Amino acid sequence: MPELPPNTVLKAVSPTAVRTAGTKAPRVAVASLVGTTIEYYDFAVYGTASALVLGPAFFPSGNPTVSSLAAFLTFAAAFLARPLGVVLFGTIGDRLGRRRALVVSLMLMGVATVGVGLLPTYESAGLLAPVLLVTLRLLQGVSMGGEWGGAVLLAAEHAPPGRRALYASIPQTGPSLGFLLSTAVILPTLNIGGRDAFTDWTWRIPFLLSTVLVVVGLWVRTTVSESPVFTPAADRTAQAPTPRPDGTPAAESRFPLGTLLARYPGRLFLGIGAALGGSAVYYLTIVYSLSYGPKELGIPQNTMLTAASVGSAAGIALTLPAAKLADRIGRRPVMLTGAVGCVVWAVPMYASLSSRDAWVITGAYTIGLMLLALMLSPVAAFLPELFPARLRYTGASAAFILANTLGGGFAPLVATWLNSHWGSPLVLGLYTGGLCLVSLMCLLALPETRDHEFDV
Repeated sequence: MPELPPNTVLKAVSPTAVRTAGTKAPRVAVASLVGTTIEYYDFAVYGTASALVLGPAFFPSGNPTVSSLAAFLTFAAAFLARPLGVVLFGTIGDRLGRRRALVVSLMLMGVATVGVGLLPTYESAGLLAPVLLVTLRLLQGVSMGGEWGGAVLLAAEHAPPGRRALYASIPQTGPSLGFLLSTAVILPTLNIGGRDAFTDWTWRIPFLLSTVLVVVGLWVRTTVSESPVFTPAADRTAQAPTPRPDGTPAAESRFPLGTLLARYPGRLFLGIGAALGGSAVYYLTIVYSLSYGPKELGIPQNTMLTAASVGSAAGIALTLPAAKLADRIGRRPVMLTGAVGCVVWAVPMYASLSSRDAWVITGAYTIGLMLLALMLSPVAAFLPELFPARLRYTGASAAFILANTLGGGFAPLVATWLNSHWGSPLVLGLYTGGLCLVSLMCLLALPETRDHEFDV
């Protein structure tokens, strides 16, 4: 099990509480899935809109590349705000409760997303428009900083013995489901009104529809129980200060992130690396390529959206079987298989764009996103298992969110810069394959966690 500092007193969890939690596990997992789907729907809607329309609407320029870069900068800005969300919601989740943190994060995301749908454009509000857009994006980023860790953690901590990876992987399908849901709204909006109407005003519809989804999500989340292994901050006053290596006392930090950095820096940074490559594959596929394919290679927009959607659906179909396998044979074998596959397949996947053939692109994306599912399905249990319960929300969130920020948030910017110099989709594969290789090396350095106890 993960090493705990000596002289640490933790609240015991009764077998009855664990059995009760197990009976509620499916309901909790579904509630976590609903929340992550809505949060990532909001995020995917913005990512798709930034690729299609937000550049000229909020950052007009005579150079399309400059407008796209500005729109992707606002996309990256939300990732820069995610670490703040980790600190805020990690502290709430580890000290006040997982469920409370998740309800607040969902409310914040809903307000920010609907706000984007109501914003005036640069044409009507001038510089105020991009300032407000960036502000709302920062709020979205703060919300996302607390969402993933809390959702997978609530599902994992309610899971029956031997099925932790399976239950944690259910909310892990939320990002892909959110993207599919956003595509299901954006494609009809784009096709019915036409590109001109979408550029003019109908792009707001997917943002405004978030209101309904958030109301449903809040209702679902407020009906689930708190984690059975959560220990309120008030009950931790009995914990003795943990000695430093030289034997002198060391008090707990007021913020879990401080304690995490002091005691588990190696696991944190290796955990970030383990999820780095998968984040790049995900965001380059469902965000950057939707803009790059049509603008640089002349591929129809519907072809790119369809390829990404079919690939996402295939990844979803593989997520639960991969998690069940991880519960049987361990997290690392499944994740290492996915990492090796992504390293090998990255170049062929993005090279398929040069063919401009819908079937070739869809097939390449489908294989790539299925390999991605092998990498990311077990990670929902793997990262929380690296840390003790009192730091688990912060630890899992920090590892995954920082990997998303470094590997995913800046991926569209890096890819735009690379293509401005080399102008070939091959550079996307080389860049992504390199990050997947980093993940492979980090996974090799981390321990297997399948048999780690989860109630401390």
